[in-house]
Amino acid sequence: MKRRIHGIAGVIGFAVIAIFWTSTVISELFGSHADIAMVKTNILWGMLILIPALAVAGASGMSLGRMRKGVLAARKKKRMPFIAMNGLLILVPSAVFLAIRANHGVYDGWFYGVQAIELTAGAVNLWLMGLNIRDGFRMSGRFPRSRPRHAA
Repeated sequence: MKRRIHGIAGVIGFAVIAIFWTSTVISELFGSHADIAMVKTNILWGMLILIPALAVAGASGMSLGRMRKGVLAARKKKRMPFIAMNGLLILVPSAVFLAIRANHGVYDGWFYGVQAIELTAGAVNLWLMGLNIRDGFRMSGRFPRSRPRHAA
């Protein structure tokens, strides 16, 4: 049951970040300033789903990880502190800053600079979380481990 909860929480966290990231890019490319402000505000509200999902994924992962050995478990354990720190130190403060600026109609160099940082940090977290999901599936036997390729 714990593995199932861990997997569901991890996938929810990944999906929410992917929605945030995609919504931001689409609103920046094709939306008005009002659309951007709406997306930034909705991202803050979305944190009410994201933060608990990531907390459950992290806590259940730590609990499950105590029992696991091996390369895949070690990789997941190594990635998690970076994912967490990236979220807490870059993504959450950026989301708050950008929502405030967008809701006040301030689209200046600071806004777009922080936006670039947020998109980069979000992409990095998606990539790392994707690797963790892949390795989790491999650990559960859902995806086969890749076999070494032999030179021809």
